[in-house]
This record gives sequence, structure tokens and C-alpha cells, in this order.
Amino acid sequence: MLRLAAVLFFAALTFGAQAQTNRQELKRADLTGTNMEIIVSVVDVPPGNGLPRHTHHGEEAVYVLDGATLALPDGKEIQFPTGAAVINVRDVPHAGFKIAGDKTLKMLTVHIIDKGKPMMELAQ
Repeated sequence: MLRLAAVLFFAALTFGAQAQTNRQELKRADLTGTNMEIIVSVVDVPPGNGLPRHTHHGEEAVYVLDGATLALPDGKEIQFPTGAAVINVRDVPHAGFKIAGDKTLKMLTVHIIDKGKPMMELAQ
């Protein structure tokens, strides 16, 4: 699992594949006593599409609802299985993969981010 987390943190991808990714925000609320907010979403990434390498202004927890095969920029393919969990830390680039095969990746994400900041920033 540690290798998978490292791949998700540092892989790179072209931005164009993000267009068909579907993110459905389920709930957003202030984090009591802070200047942060919690955002709960479900993200679907269909085959052939992907997530660009990016960062967040806070923490992101990911739980894989339906796993899929990830195609990495170096040509390797790895499994991101149902039931996997990853925590992406503030300002550390992650993602950067495409979905290979015929299964859509479906994830539950929980972001705890600085209020008023964008949920994600493309990484350089």
C-alpha cells in the first residue's frame, strides 16, 4: 500500500484527461473552531480518463469504492483495488494517472481544506 501511495503522490499526467472525470459533492460544512471546511465527494474516473497531478490546501482522505487499473506516465499499470485507502497531505503533489481497462474508478473523498481556497491546484 505504501508503494501505491507513493505512486499516487508523484506520478505525472497531462491535464486533458480530466475532462470526463465526474465529481459529485455530497456535503460541505465548516470545521468547527477553525478557518477550514470539510468537503465530502464521490469521484468517478471512467476508462481512458484520469486525474492530473495536483495539490490541495489541506488534507484529502480517499477510500476506493470501485477499484480500477491505473496507467502511469512511465507505461506501468498498477491496481488501485476496492477498499484501498490513501491520505494525501497538504501541498504534496499526487495523482497523475489514467484509467486503463474497462472499469471506472469510483472513490469517496473527504477534503479538509482552508476555507475560501480552491479545492485543488494543478501541480507544476
